[in-house]
Amino acid sequence: MAIDYEIFEGKSLSDLFKDIYDNSNRNKEQLEVLMKEVVGFIKDGDTAVQIIPMLKEYLEINVKNDDQLVKMAAVVQRIIAAESKGGSEDEFGLSEKEKEQLMGALEDAASDLQSRADEIDDDIKTVNN
Repeated sequence: MAIDYEIFEGKSLSDLFKDIYDNSNRNKEQLEVLMKEVVGFIKDGDTAVQIIPMLKEYLEINVKNDDQLVKMAAVVQRIIAAESKGGSEDEFGLSEKEKEQLMGALEDAASDLQSRADEIDDDIKTVNN
């Protein structure tokens, strides 16, 4: 069955879908807790101006991480569809242009996530000092 398709050792498509679902729920719970805690730190407008952008960045990173998992699931589904057709003309049913676009998008997203994570770490250190 396609849902049991092994993406890599020990990880099936079903596991990936579960990760997407679990991440979404965990992010929602973390956001609720984080917002409740942050309200206590905001004493004036200046503090709010420092903290709110960091929260925004945090949320964007979580959304992008989930988007990457969804994109991975879409690629795996295309692989499964191509394998079920039995065609081997285009590897995994993707043209060279599509492969390059996917790889470029993944590389861009990974570097963007890393730079945003670094910025948030720097901002947190600044606020803590």
